[in-house]
Amino acid sequence: MEIADCERAERKLSQIGYYRLSGFWYSCRDLLVDASAKPVLDERTRKPKRLDSFMPGTSFDCIIELYLFDKKLRLSVLDAVERIEVHLRTVIAHELGRLDPVAHEQASFINPRDLLDYVNKKTGNVQNNWAQWQAEHKRQLARCSEDCILWHRQNNKTMPFWVVVEAWSIGLASQYYGLLKGRHQRSICRRFGIENPKVLAGWLRGINDLRNRCAHHSRIWNYTSRNPLPCLPGDPFMERWIHSQAAIQRLYGMAVVIARLMLSVGPNSSWFREFAILLDSKPCLPGCDFTAIGLPDLEGFPHHLFLE
Repeated sequence: MEIADCERAERKLSQIGYYRLSGFWYSCRDLLVDASAKPVLDERTRKPKRLDSFMPGTSFDCIIELYLFDKKLRLSVLDAVERIEVHLRTVIAHELGRLDPVAHEQASFINPRDLLDYVNKKTGNVQNNWAQWQAEHKRQLARCSEDCILWHRQNNKTMPFWVVVEAWSIGLASQYYGLLKGRHQRSICRRFGIENPKVLAGWLRGINDLRNRCAHHSRIWNYTSRNPLPCLPGDPFMERWIHSQAAIQRLYGMAVVIARLMLSVGPNSSWFREFAILLDSKPCLPGCDFTAIGLPDLEGFPHHLFLE
């Protein structure tokens, strides 16, 4: 690796940590190849094995640029997810709260299968989805310090739906949506311009996973979703921006999903365009191309795509 300033490199390693930075230069390491020059795959992961040497053109300064680029991506994602999270909680409170101010306490809104006990195959423990959600809801409510929550608690007032959602994380809101009966899910979906409740459920799970990585400062520039996000056939926005399965599994696909949901929050939002321009600022490093984000490896592709 090229190191132009050894003192700066030592300082950055002491600030960030060797193993955290090593995740950013991993893709720059040379590949182990066989006699026919084909990459040798690891038997366990089925990914190419890496050597301890680096590809030509790998510099420590560019690694730091990639590290900072990843931080900017995380901040951009968190900005958008905040708006989606607040909107989701508001929509759920409106759609369920108008039917019953304390619908969040009523099992009658929940899919019957999620009210039943079942045995966890991994642990052997008896579990209940509705009971688990209620327990987590009570924990989040207990540790919430929002004024509206404290006022209701101090005055022994029943907390209506539109109050308790102020204590919810996007994960808790997503789980509650997943527990609801179909007709309630559909009423929420319509507020997002989506007809298929399963699509929204899959998107919310994926966004929650990505949000958690951002909140814990984990690397996302080459992020791959643990579960492939569902597609939305026939949706003009999705069909315009998603052109491959690789895209929907990686950060670019997640950004398209986030942008699609943002249409219901702010139709004139410039977030997606700004995110594309941010992608175009990715540092140039060997082995670190746009395919890691879910885009074709074309110079300036994201930025130019949005200048149509």
